[in-house]
Amino acid sequence: MVLGSLAFYVSFAYDLDRTDFIKLVALFVALFFLHYKLIQFEKWNLKFLLVTGILFRLVFLITLPNLSQDFYRFIWDGELVSNGINPYLQLPNTLIEQEGLIIRNATELYTGMGNLSAKHYSNYPPLNQLIFAISSLLGGKSILGAVVIMRSIIILADIGVLYFGRKLLQNLNRSPHLIFWYFLNPLIIIELTGNLHFEGVMLFFFVWAMYLLSIKKWVSAAIIYAFSISLKLVPLLFLPLFLNYFGLKKSILFYLTVGGTLLLMLLPFYSPEFISNYSETIGLWFSNFEFNASLYNVAKKIAILFDVKPWEFIKDVGKISPYITIGIVLLFTFLRNNKKLSSLITAMLWVLAIYYFISTTVHPWYPIFLVLLSVFTNYKFPLLWSLTIILSYWAYSNPDYNEHLGLLFIEYSVVFGYMLYEILKNKGNNVIFLKN
Repeated sequence: MVLGSLAFYVSFAYDLDRTDFIKLVALFVALFFLHYKLIQFEKWNLKFLLVTGILFRLVFLITLPNLSQDFYRFIWDGELVSNGINPYLQLPNTLIEQEGLIIRNATELYTGMGNLSAKHYSNYPPLNQLIFAISSLLGGKSILGAVVIMRSIIILADIGVLYFGRKLLQNLNRSPHLIFWYFLNPLIIIELTGNLHFEGVMLFFFVWAMYLLSIKKWVSAAIIYAFSISLKLVPLLFLPLFLNYFGLKKSILFYLTVGGTLLLMLLPFYSPEFISNYSETIGLWFSNFEFNASLYNVAKKIAILFDVKPWEFIKDVGKISPYITIGIVLLFTFLRNNKKLSSLITAMLWVLAIYYFISTTVHPWYPIFLVLLSVFTNYKFPLLWSLTIILSYWAYSNPDYNEHLGLLFIEYSVVFGYMLYEILKNKGNNVIFLKN
């Protein structure tokens, strides 16, 4: 099974075009089945599964990502930061027109990132920018060299997730082998190591922070949690949930520690234009982009029946979705008893799941956070989603990037169906109104 998986990963990394949807899905489903059987047969063999997971990741080490072009922007930002240029203040469209531009491989990077990325300011948080800069510096003059450094960092982060994830599971009185549902999951290996998305590094700091909470080191946890936010902003969603976990006094101190750490990391990039530029870029995800949405697509179809224009509808959704998200977080903060760490993590899973369900854009790597959270809870529907979300890659198989609503229906009907089953199965452990 390991040799077969290695062969499939080699094919995925070196002999796959993302427009070949049938081959992509076939390889992914085969890998998903094999990873399930490997854990089923060898779940207590830590060394075997650890080495297996590392080997699967090393397959991708010396190849460029073939399912995502984001890495070109990563290297571009890294070149800017390593040369003392603020990536939050400079547009690639403007910089590329300058004579004597000091960015190495500027034309190839600019072309590779695409027009959409090139006309917007960077939206990657400060610690992410530092990793980009390190990768550009250590990668030499080649794009592949920078990719290898970034990929090595992501692999090390995943090993860190495994290490702290096992320790956290033990502290929560759960089986340590459950972390392999994350570590060997093909979605995690392909989207993080393969496609160079930095959710894995964010999750390393996140699970480290959760482990520190489990041993009552909340100050250290706050600092590490801030590192997680400084990789990706998603953990910001969970901050209000800590109010119930810590109580008012300690939660204020926790928030101050997180906020102070974030400000220190942001300081080197701060300028008067930073907030407006960054907010403008982040706002685009709420009001301009549509991809792999679930409830939003249903709402849009209903709105069109009432003669609402699609481009007007997404603007309206973009205005109200932040308030809906805040309302959901507040529900889980004040109506749920999150005094136990296990209950807190379960609340995080539901907040993030609902946020993705109402979002206009859900890229294939977004549910990776849910996959990790599910390891520490009684809910496994994110694991099923990590399989069905591969259907969203249909959009990349055609030049117009049109989505197939039938495939989206299959993806989400399976996820919602199993989620409903788990809610009913765990009815004594109510999703929101948890009393113990």
